[in-house]
Amino acid sequence: MTTDERPPRKGFFTDTSVCIGCKACEVACKEWNSVPEDGLDFLASSFDNSGRLSADTWRHVAFIEQRAPLGHQDSGVGRPEGTAGPVDLGMPAFEPPGAGEGGGQGDFRWLMSSDVCKHCTHAACLDVCPTGALFRTEFDTVVVQDDICNGCGYCVPACPYGVIDRREVDGRAWKCTLCYDRIGDGLEPACAKACPTDSIQFGDVDELRERAKRRVEDLHEAGVSSARLYGEDPDDGVGGAGAFFLLLDEPEVYGLPPDPVVTTRDLPSMWRHAGAAAAALLAGAAVAFAGRRS
Repeated sequence: MTTDERPPRKGFFTDTSVCIGCKACEVACKEWNSVPEDGLDFLASSFDNSGRLSADTWRHVAFIEQRAPLGHQDSGVGRPEGTAGPVDLGMPAFEPPGAGEGGGQGDFRWLMSSDVCKHCTHAACLDVCPTGALFRTEFDTVVVQDDICNGCGYCVPACPYGVIDRREVDGRAWKCTLCYDRIGDGLEPACAKACPTDSIQFGDVDELRERAKRRVEDLHEAGVSSARLYGEDPDDGVGGAGAFFLLLDEPEVYGLPPDPVVTTRDLPSMWRHAGAAAAALLAGAAVAFAGRRS
């Protein structure tokens, strides 16, 4: 397939401002990809019950509780003109402590975000895989071929996001494939298909980036000054992510690195320095050997 014949790069734009924490994406991902059930992990620090991304959790919805105003959270992204607006999804209401003392329900919010593999432009996991189990698809996504993975685990520390993980039962690496089998047949990934609020949006990365920028502008105009994009910049440390996010707080709040850098960035210079050191060592040994012979 030539460059002109390759399809546009595919990816995710996750708008966390409209995520309701339903975890439909987690369930859909597990069901479609036959990801094993790994039980519930009650953290005692959050209503989240899965904790993090892992070999058995390819989508993870984080729950972050904050004492902060909720803000405006009507998405409007991708909604055709003239169609109905947002509806009541039946989320529970409550009165937090202090509500009757000038606090009010508006002083509490959940930041919910469906995290996933970023499908980096410069993917360190690809660089370190010795078997070719990790490969880049025609859609510019990164996929693990489980029948080729030998379980070496080199990819696990290479990922700057801590996404890829090894499954305990067989030692092989697993992560989101961006539903490679589905998008090859013109279908949406399972998580995006199941998302009831369009928080997870799938499509051509270039078009998604433009949509995301407009969404941030709309939120800023609505007074949500904390809205910002994460992972959309092609000039960042991983060359831009194929899965990027609209956040309502600093990346660290969501457990994301603020300035991710591809961990294999310095490998060429490291090999050059190692080669120079080895050459100097050999030259020194040769001089010493020649001196002893004379």
